[in-house]
Amino acid sequence: MREFTMGKNDAGQRLDRWLGKALPLLPAPLAQKYIRLKRVKVNGKGSQRDYRLQPGDVLQLYINDEFFDAPREDNAFLSVFTPQLDIVYEDEHLLVCSKRPGLLCHPDEHEYVATLITHIQAYLYQKREWSPRQEGAFTPALCNRIDRNTGGLVIAAKTAEALRIMNQKIRDREIGKYYLAAVVGKMAPPQGELKGFLLKDEKKKQVSVYKKPVPGGKTAVTRYKTLQVKGNLSLVECELLTGRTHQIRAQFAAAGHPLLGDGKYGRREDNRKTDRKGQALWAYKLVFDFPTDAGALEYLKGKTLEVPKENIDFVEEFLTKLDK
Repeated sequence: MREFTMGKNDAGQRLDRWLGKALPLLPAPLAQKYIRLKRVKVNGKGSQRDYRLQPGDVLQLYINDEFFDAPREDNAFLSVFTPQLDIVYEDEHLLVCSKRPGLLCHPDEHEYVATLITHIQAYLYQKREWSPRQEGAFTPALCNRIDRNTGGLVIAAKTAEALRIMNQKIRDREIGKYYLAAVVGKMAPPQGELKGFLLKDEKKKQVSVYKKPVPGGKTAVTRYKTLQVKGNLSLVECELLTGRTHQIRAQFAAAGHPLLGDGKYGRREDNRKTDRKGQALWAYKLVFDFPTDAGALEYLKGKTLEVPKENIDFVEEFLTKLDK
């Protein structure tokens, strides 16, 4: 329990508004609940949320200590009252979510609450599967990431052992990662590989594609297969054989077939024909090949996780309207 005495600058404020300012990590719905449950007392008694504080009022707050911390990236999960997650798979070691386009995977300099990892941590915290005060060194973490405006499957590790194994499997390319993309034009040939070298410009946060090796460039290989063609768009399945920044977006653009809606690598005249925000790209399938031993995650060997194509907006949104 923590106790606060109201001064003249606190006078006239509603009780719930004062709580919101004093405990910024405490979600507003939870604050209202605590007031109703009389875990917030004024002068030793329960009160109403719209009570106007008076100088000298003594508040007793029977609220967990972590809500009194200052907002930081590592405790932002406390401010998430209702985690918003599309969970595709979950067990004691892993959580696999389908991230919606527009959501960051990790916090950046502008946002650390509305991110996938923050909502995952809030979900596990509320399930009492994880508590930062008990775990010490380990915090649930993402094993892979995808661009903000790309939707799709992201793996989160619940344990340090799962994180270690999954990171190693990803580095060793023992997990098949497949994407669906709507690209402009018709691929020729209809299936094959895009190969090149990607060089990232850190200031522009953009990559350039080269046919020959360049200093600082990284090899990039994307295997593709055309699934459907209608009008001037193609639905393409892509398999990442390497995992580079903006790999699919940059390689298809360099090949003359940019992704629909891609504001960074696409063509303005193509994008103007739609009201789409962000590239038509979805990480829709993971295949756990595991040709080598996976330890505690061996049970995943041969397993495939997939987002149904009908759940991917651009498959229906564009490929049924191309002839119009």
